[in-house]
Amino acid sequence: MNVLTDKIVARLRREGHEVLYVADMDPGIPDETILERANQNNALLLTTDKDYGELIFRQNRISAGVLLLRLAGLSQIEKARIVSSIIRDHSNELSQSFTVASPGRIRIRKKI
Repeated sequence: MNVLTDKIVARLRREGHEVLYVADMDPGIPDETILERANQNNALLLTTDKDYGELIFRQNRISAGVLLLRLAGLSQIEKARIVSSIIRDHSNELSQSFTVASPGRIRIRKKI
């Protein structure tokens, strides 16, 4: 199951965030296309897929911002709370950054 469940998407939408949810569009879409769509919309990409680090750093792909969620073992409600607080508390830092969120820790790395 994808970490970006309906609970996370619903919470972000309730809080006024525009959310493009891949599961609503085309679940089989390639990572490169997802990254391109996020960039076209100047949107933060939330994912559990470490392959985006490869695309951005090793292949030097442009990114509007990626938030990699390493939150295995937590309830969907807790994941939604964490994602919401990261976006609220770090919104200025997330743009054009590769951010990794794990329980109790957040690392923000600016793409230079």
